Amino acid sequence: MGRELAEKFPTAGAVFEQADQILGFSIRQIAWEGPEDQLNDTINTQPALLTHSVAALRVLEELLPGVKANYVAGHSMGELSALVAAGALGFADALRLARRRGELMKQAGELTPGGMAAIIGLDIATLERLCAEASNENEIVQVANDNCAGQVVISGANAALDRVLPLMQKAGARRAMKLAVSIASHSPLMAHAQQDFNQAVEAAPLRDAATPLVGNVAAVGLSRAGEIRADLQAQLRSRVRWTESVQWMSAQGVNMYLELGTGSVLAGLIKRIDKSAVLAALGAPADFEKFINAV
Repeated sequence: MGRELAEKFPTAGAVFEQADQILGFSIRQIAWEGPEDQLNDTINTQPALLTHSVAALRVLEELLPGVKANYVAGHSMGELSALVAAGALGFADALRLARRRGELMKQAGELTPGGMAAIIGLDIATLERLCAEASNENEIVQVANDNCAGQVVISGANAALDRVLPLMQKAGARRAMKLAVSIASHSPLMAHAQQDFNQAVEAAPLRDAATPLVGNVAAVGLSRAGEIRADLQAQLRSRVRWTESVQWMSAQGVNMYLELGTGSVLAGLIKRIDKSAVLAALGAPADFEKFINAV
């Protein structure tokens, strides 16, 4: 996770070094050497992903001075990386917030265990109807990530998940499978984390964005610090409206998307939402070399 990039580009290496100093432990070692269970712990996963994303951003800025996006967006925790790219939050503050977000989500998962499930092949309206049917006052399940048409993640109480999955299979889902997680992200089960996360976001020195952020909850461009803060706080328990976010950017004339950091999952989702989009995932030296040669 970012090791090749840091070894090739001192600019990227400096971001990882800075992250170690900010956090007070070596996130670099965890990201590069594991052990895997430690990296997969959300308190480490979130700051590691953010660090790699920002390292990739700094390399892009170095290789293409003056490069300017029309909009920035991030999926779930990636909204923090997007805020750094937008000029709305400094890397150090974003990293501390990512770590705190991971801690609070982990605590909420321990206090109110839940789960998530991937659903393939059903539309949002059907998913919403079935989730409502399977939920009750104390056990709620809801759409957590609207990733692209036909690919959605739901989240909530385990009992409600157990009730809704057979309903989704009966409704024609090609796949309705529980994920190996015990944290019900983007659901009411995050309520135990909400107050402390709200305080952490309020304390963060957010500024107006130089580049509009397409918020996970609003699914439109946001520039004022107050509206960005509200979106960031709301997304802890709300649906990530990724499909709508990409559709909105496309409607504004966006046709090229650069995914910075680990993997190319978002590029794949965007391609399914907007088949005409030009995409590049930039996380390793070879990715940058291919991209720079093409522009």
